[in-house]
Amino acid sequence: MSNVDTRQVDRDSLFLLAQLRVDGQSEIFRVKVRNLSAGGMMAEGEVRVIRGALVEVELRNIGWIEGTVAWKQDNRFGIAFVDEIDPKRARAPVTGSTVSQYSATTHAPQSEPQVLRKL
Repeated sequence: MSNVDTRQVDRDSLFLLAQLRVDGQSEIFRVKVRNLSAGGMMAEGEVRVIRGALVEVELRNIGWIEGTVAWKQDNRFGIAFVDEIDPKRARAPVTGSTVSQYSATTHAPQSEPQVLRKL
């Protein structure tokens, strides 16, 4: 297959939110993940990036991943990851997200930890 043909192999369209850091900038941006594969992703957001910029993106259940901006068009851009990931992990339910075991009003331990619910 040609390089153009392989771009669509094992690429999942989805909608997730992620954190993004651009090398040389202190601000952390929130971006929408439009599609994700083992080797990269398409992001959408109001972020000033240029082709070749070094970035880090935090994906749920995966953590921070280093990458490079491969292309940019309007408010969408592609990121090529330095190391491959398992994109199925980002789709899995968030694990380990519980509310503190202390009550906000009395600071007494609760009998059962409460799980945060998604809105």
